[in-house]
Amino acid sequence: MKINLATTDIAAIAVCSALYAAFGYLTSGLAFFGVGFLPAVLISAVFATLYGPWVGGISGAIGIFIRDVFVHGNAPLSLVAGVPANFILFFLIGYLYTKNISLKQALTCVSLATAGLLVSSIVLLSNPASVAAMTIWTGASAEVFLLTFVLTVIVSLVVITVVSVRWKEWRSYAIGAIVGQIAGGLLLSITVWLVSPLFLQILSINGDPLTAIYVLPIFVWTIATEIPFILLIGPPIIKAVQSAFPTLQYRTKPQKKGE
Repeated sequence: MKINLATTDIAAIAVCSALYAAFGYLTSGLAFFGVGFLPAVLISAVFATLYGPWVGGISGAIGIFIRDVFVHGNAPLSLVAGVPANFILFFLIGYLYTKNISLKQALTCVSLATAGLLVSSIVLLSNPASVAAMTIWTGASAEVFLLTFVLTVIVSLVVITVVSVRWKEWRSYAIGAIVGQIAGGLLLSITVWLVSPLFLQILSINGDPLTAIYVLPIFVWTIATEIPFILLIGPPIIKAVQSAFPTLQYRTKPQKKGE
């Protein structure tokens, strides 16, 4: 896929990156092993649908890097963990939004996501070390955190299913949100675990680097704190922007084969 950025795309990347970084910084008070609570992901998700996958991916990568530098000051950690994960997340949202995803494909995706996230929850619950880590670093009880995660997943998947059946125009966006979030979340959680020996202080780890048991809690945290903003708040904002600026609609309208 070629990168073809117009002047308006460059301007959109600059604006989106600044907004993402600023809002991400203002909401940076809560974090889990360096992975922040990020309602700011909504901003890049909106830009990804309005201007395409490259704008969404690049602005998300730049925005999270600037935010991380101001929040924890460790640029290398952001470059190896946050930047790639954010690029993939928003690129996939913008890319899949342009595809004419069928109802069958959407329901298949929801089924696979449900199975995968359900297995993740079961594995997390069955591992005392993971539960203990989650409790210590989030400040919430294991029951509260897992209940929040499960409810988030259930509501998100129900919304995706309803949207796929009832509102065809948002089907591709909903699938892009869940696919992008899972891909970005997995990459982020695995990377944080792998690079933890290099960043013990910034990750607030006393003693040994993270072990593999932390991958799942970090993944769960990422999904639970980001997907609701992208999936539930994104469509109304995108629709409002397109109504106010009709010229943006042609860039985001999913195209059928041959059009």
